[in-house]
Amino acid sequence: MTKRVPCPPAPGPLEAYAARLAQRRGFREYLAGLLLPRDRNRTLTCLAGTEPVVGAQHRSVQRLQFFLSESTWDHEKVNARRVELLLSDPATSPHAGGVLVIDDSGDRKDGNATAHVGKQYLGSVEEIGRGVVTVTTCWADERVYYPLHAVPYTPAHHFPGGKNDPAFRTKLQIGSALARAAKTAGVVFRAVVADCAYGDHNSFRTELPDARMPFVMALKRGHGSWPVQGCLPAPRCRPRTGLARARTARRLDGGDPHVPRRQHLHLVGRRCPAGLGGQTE
Repeated sequence: MTKRVPCPPAPGPLEAYAARLAQRRGFREYLAGLLLPRDRNRTLTCLAGTEPVVGAQHRSVQRLQFFLSESTWDHEKVNARRVELLLSDPATSPHAGGVLVIDDSGDRKDGNATAHVGKQYLGSVEEIGRGVVTVTTCWADERVYYPLHAVPYTPAHHFPGGKNDPAFRTKLQIGSALARAAKTAGVVFRAVVADCAYGDHNSFRTELPDARMPFVMALKRGHGSWPVQGCLPAPRCRPRTGLARARTARRLDGGDPHVPRRQHLHLVGRRCPAGLGGQTE
């Protein structure tokens, strides 16, 4: 048997962090579980390579659980470094033709002990249930996409003051904060895009032009919206009634006489362009 070649030191603080055997093994197993082509790499049983549910008590799963729960790293600093590397790599660096996607996704989680858990709409199962919802941002173009930031939504019952608690933030507030964080990090994009869960709220759409970020938002069928002053008009589908045409008599003060003050997007299935475009430059 040949003599093992010494391993070169890891970059930055990783070498000092992974000084113990358990830490090195935990980090190696976690990274390998994320990179392997598995269908459930968001669960500990899959990361550790054990059977779902019944394998949760396996020693490899418990070891990985301990590694993740007791790690002392600052996840925000780790993610900031990851984003920095993505922006500096020519293969993944963002350009002005890409978009910033804001969305949220939820996963089932029983019990009450887990942080951020609550009864809410879960996008992964498309129904209301107990689980954890995370608001995320993702940069994408025709060729590549990658996540930027992620913040879990904490339901109001976790706070002493409920929705009136100063620390409580809605998903809309988290989404707008993440869009600002992406811009502050140096991510360039053509527009912020989101589905009707965000596009139907005037307060959310107003915050983006205030931060000088163009946007395209989906709206629910028949939803009305007020265009932001100085923004491009929303693309309109053919109305099913004359209601939208009757409102074209109301114009923006000092604006384009061909832009109605209130625009209704009547969406017919998936064939109509759904969105509200904002332009602040």
